[in-house]
This record gives sequence, C-alpha cells and structure tokens, in this order.
Amino acid sequence: MIRAVVFDFDGVIADSEPLHLLGFRSVLNNVGVELSESEYFSRYLGYDDAGVFLALAAEREINWTSAQIDALVERKAERLEELERQGSVLFPGAADAIERLSKRCPLAIASGALGREILRVLEREDLRRYFAAVIAAEDTPAGKPAPDPYLGAVTRLSSVCGGNLEPASCAAVEDSQWGLQSARAAGLWTVGVTHTYPASALAAAHAIVPHLDHLTWEFVQTLPHAGSNG
Repeated sequence: MIRAVVFDFDGVIADSEPLHLLGFRSVLNNVGVELSESEYFSRYLGYDDAGVFLALAAEREINWTSAQIDALVERKAERLEELERQGSVLFPGAADAIERLSKRCPLAIASGALGREILRVLEREDLRRYFAAVIAAEDTPAGKPAPDPYLGAVTRLSSVCGGNLEPASCAAVEDSQWGLQSARAAGLWTVGVTHTYPASALAAAHAIVPHLDHLTWEFVQTLPHAGSNG
C-alpha cells in the first residue's frame, strides 16, 4: 500500500520550466552565451541551477570560477522571481490534486529548484500547509538523477509516519526522465505526468497520466500492482 506521495516541483506542480528557460537565457545572454529552447529541454532540464551552469561550462570549455557560477545562479533566481510576478504558475489541477491527496496521506516535494523558489510559490498559492517536507537543491549532496532528493524526502516523511516509512511505500510524481531515474533509484513507485515530455519519453514510469486530474488516491494505490519496482 502507498503511504505517502512525493511530488517533483517544476514541471509537475509549477508550470515554471518556460520561466526557468527565460531566466537562464537572460543571464547567459549577458555573458555572451546562447542557450536554445531545444538544448534546454533535451539536455539541461534535469539539473539544478548550478548544475546547468556547470554543464554548460564543461561542454563549451568556459572557465567560470565557483564564485562566478554562484553569481550566475543568484542572478537567474532574481530574474525568475520577476517573471513569476506576472501571475499564477500552477498547472491546472495541481492545487486540487495536492489538497485531495493530503486528506489521505503525508505529502512531500523533492526538487532541484532552490528552496526559496519553491516556498515562494507554495506560500503565494496557499499550498505550503499541505507538505510535511520540502527537499530542495541545497538539501542534498547530489541532485537528480541521483536518488538523494527522494531518499531525503522519505527520511523526512518517515517521522510523520511513525518512523518506519520505506521508499517502496511511497509514490513519486515526475515529469522527466531524470526525475524518474532518481525516484526509481531511491526505490519509489513512479507516476509520469506528460506536462513537459510525451509519454514515450517517460517509459521509466510505472504509470503515466496526461494531467493531475487523474492523480487520485485510488489511482495511486494501483501502483504496487503495476510491475517491478527494481
């Protein structure tokens, strides 16, 4: 039986990936580096902010120092906040799905976004109260596709569930192959939602839904019958 649900944030709850791309492009343009939409979605979406700049530097042989990358991350975060002020960034059905599932089990977030970015949106949308734990980019030594974010979320949730929560009793909701790899490596059951990529790109998921209206408690409980969790 599934006893807890862990959501990715960008691309699942928040329709913010286009805003992240705009933020990256704005910052990179100021330092003479181009980043196309196709490059971002095919190669960099699975990284946290620092990971994007590190990967770009390695692939394009740019000698950015750690201090310069920190500055780029900070400027990108500032630009993202500016873009978010234009209106709600939630996907349709996200708030309803969160409220619906929160009545049945504890919820968490495991994300490569910065904590302040996640909390800013959750508080603005009055959703913070539904999450027992938020694992952000700065909370784990390695980001997705490593299992660390999901293992961290399960550890935090375990205290809510009496200290005996196992990854195999949790479901992860993801929109990318990197996130699905992370969740499966941590031992969670997985739901892929086709907000960002088509179903064909989410083959690692135990189940796939087109949008969050399908994410009901009854649906989540079918996951342990969907196949191997190895």
